[in-house]
Amino acid sequence: MRTDQSSATGSDEFLLAVSIELAAAKWKVALHDGQREKPAVHTVTNPGAAGRLQAVLGLIDSHKAKWSLPSSMRVAVSYEAGQDAFWIYRALQARGIECYVIDAASIPVERHRRRAKTDRLDAIKLVTNLRGWLRGERDRMHVVRVPSLQDEASRQLMRDRGQLQKEMLQHRDRMRKLLATLGCWDEVDHKSFVGRLARNEVTCYDGTPLPAELRERLLRECNRLALVEQQFAVLDKARHENLPAAAHKRIDDLSRLKGVGPVGAVRLALELFWRTFRNRREVGACVGLVPQPYDSGESRVDQGISKQGNRRVRALLIELAWSWLRYQPESVLTHWFHQRVQGTQLNRRVRRIAIVAVARRLVIALWRYLKDGVIPEGALLKSS
Repeated sequence: MRTDQSSATGSDEFLLAVSIELAAAKWKVALHDGQREKPAVHTVTNPGAAGRLQAVLGLIDSHKAKWSLPSSMRVAVSYEAGQDAFWIYRALQARGIECYVIDAASIPVERHRRRAKTDRLDAIKLVTNLRGWLRGERDRMHVVRVPSLQDEASRQLMRDRGQLQKEMLQHRDRMRKLLATLGCWDEVDHKSFVGRLARNEVTCYDGTPLPAELRERLLRECNRLALVEQQFAVLDKARHENLPAAAHKRIDDLSRLKGVGPVGAVRLALELFWRTFRNRREVGACVGLVPQPYDSGESRVDQGISKQGNRRVRALLIELAWSWLRYQPESVLTHWFHQRVQGTQLNRRVRRIAIVAVARRLVIALWRYLKDGVIPEGALLKSS
């Protein structure tokens, strides 16, 4: 995932590098000033997030004094991206300490069948890689681009919406299958179903009443479904009211294009286009739609796409690519797709491969559209 965070590079001779290996019960903290053969490693077990973070800051201050380092010495901290997300990054940045969140999958590991792996060794490797990365050795690791607190919070609107939508389908499907066990094929999506069930008008295949236990369970499912539907409606309303103005503008611009619906526009704006990209390669790499070749000696293998980055955005782009072919028949992207699959209508594999390429080209075109106002070639806008 090419999401390297830009930072000033230079000599790290006067630098205290710190890495934190995070775990629920304890943190391993490695500190290295570049003057010692091995880094110092400590275990932090303080209860509470604030107490544990303060213990890390205490270790930094104590080692500055122990190693006779100047109090103004540059300090850089790194930790792997995970369930702790970015609160540590924001807390350290607020105290004027450099912090880097690392993509764990980007750290090279030994290729032996069996290798030692402990939190202590991981912390040491992370602090060593941090010093190398700051010297300009960019292959040591990749640094994750950290969103602002508002951008990160705005994502939850659409993620929660998707979860609620999934729960509604699960409740209806569960009721439908329970009724099918008794030969009742009533449509549970109809609004009158709850009233008929409460009045005991839903019956088995032969007209006999439903068993009391099953009827009560169905009523409980209906109550849960009603609650989810209510939350879904409230969330949809909040989505329009609580988003910042910049996000609203991105959503409105995307929604003007035919083939891009309101839900897809919101998800793209909040999940992907909150950040800035320097070039098209960064866009493709961020969504994991770039090829991963394997070319060594006489062996040349196409390993498919990288599938790195945000999987929600990647799945959305594939859906959006199919929608684009339907609603933008005169666009250059649509013509490009039909030229590639011409004569292969029955070969679904070729079409699936080609649609991934369309998705990659489409997300780059949308990025240019939002950044520079360049409408994708041949694309049509919705009528006002």
